[in-house]
Amino acid sequence: MRQNNFSPLPKHIRESVNGDLSATRSLSELSKTKIFTDSLPSDPKYPTPSDSHKAERSELGPRLVKGALYTFVRPEPTEDPELLATSRRALLDVGIDPAEADTDDFKQLVSGNKILWDPDSQTGIYPWAQCYGGYQFGQWAGQLGDGRAISLFESHNPSTNTSYEIQLKGAGKTPYSRFADGKAVLRSSIREFVVSEALNALRIPSTRALSLTFCPHSRVQRERMEPGAIVCRAAQSWIRIGTFDLLRARGDRGSIRQLAEHVATKVLPGWKSLPGKLPEGEVSETAGEPIRGVEAETVEGERKYEENRFTRLFREITRRNAQTVAAWQAYAFTNGVLNTDNTSIMGLSIDFGPFAFLDNFDPSYTPNHDDFMLRYSYKNQPSIIWWNLVRLGEALGELIGAGSKADEEEFVNEGVRKGWADELVERAETIIQQVGEEYKAVFMAEYKRLMTLRLGLKKSKQQDFDELYSELLDTMEALELDFNHMFRKLSNVNTKDVETDEARKEVAGQFFHKEGLTGLEKDEGAARERIAKWLDKWRARAIEDWGEGHDDERIAEMKQANPKFLPRSWILDELIDRVEKKGEREILNQVMKMTLSPFEDEWGWNREEEERFCGDVPKYNRAMQCSCSS
Repeated sequence: MRQNNFSPLPKHIRESVNGDLSATRSLSELSKTKIFTDSLPSDPKYPTPSDSHKAERSELGPRLVKGALYTFVRPEPTEDPELLATSRRALLDVGIDPAEADTDDFKQLVSGNKILWDPDSQTGIYPWAQCYGGYQFGQWAGQLGDGRAISLFESHNPSTNTSYEIQLKGAGKTPYSRFADGKAVLRSSIREFVVSEALNALRIPSTRALSLTFCPHSRVQRERMEPGAIVCRAAQSWIRIGTFDLLRARGDRGSIRQLAEHVATKVLPGWKSLPGKLPEGEVSETAGEPIRGVEAETVEGERKYEENRFTRLFREITRRNAQTVAAWQAYAFTNGVLNTDNTSIMGLSIDFGPFAFLDNFDPSYTPNHDDFMLRYSYKNQPSIIWWNLVRLGEALGELIGAGSKADEEEFVNEGVRKGWADELVERAETIIQQVGEEYKAVFMAEYKRLMTLRLGLKKSKQQDFDELYSELLDTMEALELDFNHMFRKLSNVNTKDVETDEARKEVAGQFFHKEGLTGLEKDEGAARERIAKWLDKWRARAIEDWGEGHDDERIAEMKQANPKFLPRSWILDELIDRVEKKGEREILNQVMKMTLSPFEDEWGWNREEEERFCGDVPKYNRAMQCSCSS
């Protein structure tokens, strides 16, 4: 094992998370590719790395880019960068030896001061920024793109057979920066660094954060002048629904096909891996890979619509997103800005702005103070993700609707014949609607699976949805109870402690805030009775699934599904203040220790501080909101 051969990380970036180092590599040994730039069309103004490198950095700023999916562009240098933190878990998952965080090569790479391209030999990998568009708050926004994100290279971890695209956020202007500066502020960078790893630790699909670098000489204007920072992040792909949106808006049907081919064969395991239609009534409840069906024809009345490979690609992307949004709902994570440019084709949680974990259960809560219509509120997330997926269906509509003709030379080169257009549109609309029904089925299956785990049950029964899930949510909303605290506290309840009505009413008080009831129901007796009735039903189901005398086993299982720690908004605000204003560094490491192991009872840091961060949210810090600025 190499674990004992490297020097320890600096104190302020050490983490207690263990991992197998045998499959990791140094930066120089890590396999690196540029499949994205090799496969897809580059910006015609700078078609090669050499063209971009010869240009003054100031010339690489905002403009309209057509006929391309990316632009070669290098990061802006950072003077005296300070590596604030790394995520050992993310480094291990990507396949990088965490000891690399000690090296100057790593520090220079993640601060934008080093690129993997040699100008003399013109070899290596030149950085790039992606071109995409999107619907923002339901309105077409035109060209957007990586306005402050620059990808460095792709890597592959052979031990997990997973590829990642490594990217810097906040490293300077690109052609897609519009009227902005291409920078990121320390405030938002801390938020993204922490939440990326928090979601992954909760087993929710997410982009990853490898490192956080402070840029001490960078002053960035937002609502106020703020210090700058760079997050080095990774994802299996940074392609979004908005990437397809822009090509559709420009009528670039050739590039839509090319991009679809790239996603299916270079990002996903290949066309043969994509799922067919889900048989009616058959929905797997197994987590992990998107749910598979069998290849089949869909039927609408007397008319059969053959499903081609592009339909299966649309279905794959749909299922991935259905499972992710189900996890958001089960853990009360609210993204805050679910525009199509913030919706991943891999179903990853991506581009974190005004996100939050719910405190008191309020379905109408939005963490975005600019979301006046509550479009991106917690309760709307499943329907908004489907709205975004319909936009993807429209972009792929011609390919989906073409059926078996999708690869015929005449269609590829010339498009749809006049007499065939109605049939193509009808087929595409029908298939999109049918995939929509599967979206609902996959979402509900995953949501029920996760809620069943959170309630400490072994299997989901039909009546559980109304009698346990829905009733619990209604109770939490009416009594203004904390969503995730409710589940963690329930994890510690012994069924013998709630055998009688009197005992259940006593236990019910554990779920109240320190200041008592704050909801519409002001009668504490009635509130205790309501919770007690629910506890009675829950106890019966727990005993039905586990039997008598198995509380210890059930409690252990529940604690692995119900986190004790979550990076709530008030915690992140305090963290930002202590790092930015007070110059503290160790606090970031300690919060990350809790973030990466959220299901533990304690973390060996400061017991009082741990319990404060895991305890009742301060009354006036609940349901906080913030802006999109970062």
